[in-house]
Amino acid sequence: MAKKTYKSTDGTSFYGTTIRATVNQLISAFGEPSDDSNTGEDKVNFEWEMETEDGEVFCIYDWKYYRPLKSDEYIVWNIGAMNKSVCNTAEDEILKKL
Repeated sequence: MAKKTYKSTDGTSFYGTTIRATVNQLISAFGEPSDDSNTGEDKVNFEWEMETEDGEVFCIYDWKYYRPLKSDEYIVWNIGAMNKSVCNTAEDEILKKL
């Protein structure tokens, strides 16, 4: 099952896989994000650095909302990973936990 990681997520990319959830839902499922600037000044307000059950790293992050996000607002979150297969596995594991 998807969980937070302390492994490096450098090199992960977006392969078109997204989920829809609120900030509160992600915090309930996965704990506090790795990054939570939420100022709207950067491309990303929130990011969770994660790994799959098999130890493959991925990230969950918003992209280019350019405004602070409300904690109960539904957002389309990107999943970034090393390849599309890991993105798909991550999506399945995330949705099971949500």
